[in-house]
Amino acid sequence: MLPAVETPTKLRGGRYTVVGTLGDGAQATTLEAVDGSAGGRRVAIKRFSVRGAESWKDVELAEREARVLARLDHPGLPRYVEHFEENGDLYLVMEKIEGDSVAARLKERGPMSEAETRAMLHELSAALEYLHERDVPIVHRDIKPTNVIRRRDGSFVLIDFGAVRDKLRPEGGSTVVGTFGYMAPEQFQGRALPASDVYAAGVTALAALTGKQPEDLPHRGLRIDVRAALRDVRPAVSEGFVRALDTMVEPDPDARPARITPLLEVEPPRAPAPAQVPHRSDRPPRDRPRGRRRRPRSPVAPYIGLLWMAWGLSWAFLHVSWGYMVLAMLPIFALSQWSQEWSRKRQAEELQREQATEQTRARVETGEPSDARVRVPSPEDDEADDENARGEREPARRARR
Repeated sequence: MLPAVETPTKLRGGRYTVVGTLGDGAQATTLEAVDGSAGGRRVAIKRFSVRGAESWKDVELAEREARVLARLDHPGLPRYVEHFEENGDLYLVMEKIEGDSVAARLKERGPMSEAETRAMLHELSAALEYLHERDVPIVHRDIKPTNVIRRRDGSFVLIDFGAVRDKLRPEGGSTVVGTFGYMAPEQFQGRALPASDVYAAGVTALAALTGKQPEDLPHRGLRIDVRAALRDVRPAVSEGFVRALDTMVEPDPDARPARITPLLEVEPPRAPAPAQVPHRSDRPPRDRPRGRRRRPRSPVAPYIGLLWMAWGLSWAFLHVSWGYMVLAMLPIFALSQWSQEWSRKRQAEELQREQATEQTRARVETGEPSDARVRVPSPEDDEADDENARGEREPARRARR
């Protein structure tokens, strides 16, 4: 918490009259005020005490939040009014969102329904796509029930850009910012990506459906066990929504999508109606669209993320010297390279097996007996076919003579 600082009653030369406090955070206090120059509308003013900051990075994040909000305009985000400095403090003025946070709603009324949670994710998805698809992608980095407000009309707004990141660097190196349990694993490595916000939105949805904090949800290794978490939720959550949430909280950022909307639009598969199988000659040509092939995971892959997480926590909280951190990183990096090479080899082997199986299936469908054994043809098979062909032609040659 910030040190106790006297709250002014007037700001910006009397333009804003402070009428209360909306909340206290680790870095700032949010005040409720009346804007006298705009017909008495209510505004939220975020005050950051520069004198109480623990490091220059805290000040930089406060300035970044004002800079980012100033260039945003979306109904799912708070509207920026202005920012200024007064008496050594930084102030960010935004519209006041009338409503309660998802966290307050869960505390008051219990878990949300699937329909309401879906509506929340749809609107979060629209706001995140607006942020992520800008010329310079913006990553929120701190999506959680406290930072999602439900308006009185039922719509949702994503607030609190105090941890926002507006410059993506492939090599990482960012400060670890966020809330434990809602942060994606790669954020502990300083790699905040658009897919990191998808992970946090998925965990927020699970918290909304179950009323539980992330640490209280069942896990399998580093992965949240979505099916186990939703097993006792009544009424039961649809299968399609379970799969969508399971995809959103995938620990591997390379396997996790960067957009939420396509996941919510997928309907559960329906059981095919019984029908007679047509004769081979009547079957249409096979058309097998191939999607993105998922690379096999090596036996050590689940533990690499855990090692990186331990490495990141050591760097962030134990203040280990940089030289030791580099030495500790080398074996983890070598293990990661070996795991990727193992996965590439297995993927190549699977592709070869599938191609051989496709060739054999094509031979069966073009005239071989239906009970022919499917296997990969070898050079010996070709030689045997040639011998049989010569044997069949020899009697015909003698008859002609």
